[in-house]
Amino acid sequence: MSSGAEPARGSGGGWTRRRFVGALAGAVAVTTVPAPATPRADPAAASATPTAPPAPTASPSPSLAHRSGPRPLYLGTYTSVDGGGTGIGRATYDPTTGRIAAAGTVTGVGDPSYLALHPDGRTLYAVNEREEGGVTAVRLPKNKVLGTRGTGGAAPCHLSVHPSGRWLLSANYGSGSVAVHPIDASGALGERTDLVTHASPPPGPGQDGPHAHQFITSPDGGHVLAVDLGTDTVYTYRLDQSKGTLTEVSQAHTRPGAGPRHLTFHPGGRYAYLANEVDNTMAVCAYDPATGRLTPGEAQSTGTGAGTSYPAQILVTSNGAYAYLANRGHNSLTRYAVEADGARLRLLDTVPVSGDFPRHIAFSPDGRLLFAANQKSSTVSVFHVDDKSGGLRLAGAPFASPVAVCALPL
Repeated sequence: MSSGAEPARGSGGGWTRRRFVGALAGAVAVTTVPAPATPRADPAAASATPTAPPAPTASPSPSLAHRSGPRPLYLGTYTSVDGGGTGIGRATYDPTTGRIAAAGTVTGVGDPSYLALHPDGRTLYAVNEREEGGVTAVRLPKNKVLGTRGTGGAAPCHLSVHPSGRWLLSANYGSGSVAVHPIDASGALGERTDLVTHASPPPGPGQDGPHAHQFITSPDGGHVLAVDLGTDTVYTYRLDQSKGTLTEVSQAHTRPGAGPRHLTFHPGGRYAYLANEVDNTMAVCAYDPATGRLTPGEAQSTGTGAGTSYPAQILVTSNGAYAYLANRGHNSLTRYAVEADGARLRLLDTVPVSGDFPRHIAFSPDGRLLFAANQKSSTVSVFHVDDKSGGLRLAGAPFASPVAVCALPL
């Protein structure tokens, strides 16, 4: 059985890659990993002085976490499926009540299934999850489409912006590759500077090839990490910030057939949490900032029972006290207590998501709200987050949004 993020249709039409089933509810587990080695100074990092492309010249936007009144919410969808959207959905939300109101659409963006914001808050980026993959830049607040660049691969399903604001990182699920694009002063994208296909190790059990599912920067900024579901591997690269090229420095392997999908770091930067989609597990990983090496711990339960509930995205609160996992097949959010300075997760409970197939979850900038994009019910659920207990409380009826696969509150 192949697995991963729900795809948009390829040029030949029809859903091409993945089948999904539900699962029952279930158990509790705890995992601890050894503390990573003490960080060391990295000469390569010290000498890597970014010189090109030029950094955006505009000053950063005011803190999004402290704005009053309705705030922007952007919604990812598929435009090439029945019932899908017509571009990037636009909405607003009340930061106190969580109430969402529709505000239109950014048209001219095909299959924008994942969204990311530039660090200065002035440019939005979207993947174009199609057979000939692309990434699109949209200038805010006027929602002007700045253009699209090819990713060099098929069905890109994730992207992120390097903390420097100079580079866009994207993952091509269909072809198992990761790409780098430069970002200019206007927020627009330049031609791709690198493309790396995951050729080793060979595909895991039941997989037809590599399937890059996520591409992010480590908290220390020294490395970029690519999670590949097809090869059961997380690849660590050094990004040359003057050229936009990648050099592999490490590989972390899960158990065969785990199908890793999404990695999220603890705020302390020494541990990360890995959702394994195919075998329905979570793992705590130690991270060494000096070398970029990630060391996965033992697999543990998602609390959703036997089979797989297709774990999707993980969030960690800004104070590092709680973590949440979206379970698509179980239609729930697993809540974990984070212990031992990030080295241990303790399963607390699962919370119904009030929707079908929660593909993506995200915090509001102040961390008081959690948004869940429910793909099969075409809705977005909003929860109030208790800052003391980590408890989740549904903030009213879910908001209708065509084939909602990503929610990005600003």
